[in-house]
Amino acid sequence: MNAPFIKLLVWVASSLKDLREFPEAVKDEVGFALYEAQCGLKPLDAKPLKGFGGANVLEIVSDYQTDTYRAVYTVRFDERVYVLHAFQKKSKKGRATSQSDIELIKRRLRQAEALHEAWQKEQGAVNESRGEKHEI
Repeated sequence: MNAPFIKLLVWVASSLKDLREFPEAVKDEVGFALYEAQCGLKPLDAKPLKGFGGANVLEIVSDYQTDTYRAVYTVRFDERVYVLHAFQKKSKKGRATSQSDIELIKRRLRQAEALHEAWQKEQGAVNESRGEKHEI
């Protein structure tokens, strides 16, 4: 029996540093949800983030005491899961993500796309040096 393929987790910008500031219970919940995403599963706590055209950008919402914490990631790429943003929701009105957070997520998604493209080129160069040919 083959072991499941676990995608590499890539932290974009300050997302890991920001997550480390969360309470332990929230870090555990978010960490497990990200592990599920790495295994190709959709975590129960994750839902598509509105405004990103589909289910490629998801957010994990964790309520702890009177606060709400969110982590946003993308599964747009087959080999990797990119964590784009981790933050404590500040507004007490509604459940919508603030426009400034949405803009930050969009910038970091573009960063993730560039990182992934660079990684693919690097992989292609490594494979060519080994005499391997793979179509992307």
